[in-house]
Amino acid sequence: MKILQSVVVKQVLTETSKSELLNKYHRSKLLLQKECDQLRFEMKKQERAKKLPQASVKKHYEKEIQSRKEKIKLIDFQIEQLHILPLGSELKEKEVNAIVEIEIGDRWDDIQNGRTIIIKDGIVEDIR
Repeated sequence: MKILQSVVVKQVLTETSKSELLNKYHRSKLLLQKECDQLRFEMKKQERAKKLPQASVKKHYEKEIQSRKEKIKLIDFQIEQLHILPLGSELKEKEVNAIVEIEIGDRWDDIQNGRTIIIKDGIVEDIR
């Protein structure tokens, strides 16, 4: 019989992966900052048009801007944590589903504990 099981994918922190993660975080942060600027621009544009109630327009845009600012704070925290982590640390990257073959006589605890895939610089290094 075959079953679906979640498999954790972890990445080993190396100089290469660390710089790639930092670049990814900086790109995301820049994109969010641009979105904030665009939202401010759109808010002013809507305020000048005066087609909708000013209070609701401002409230809507401020909520969206605040949401992006929170995401920027989270990215800043992730960047700080990345600088603290030593090389060789394992970072959970994502979870994927795998098809697992089970047979009569297999130990259920072993199957239920799940598996982990370890990736180092884009290459599968270990499957636990």
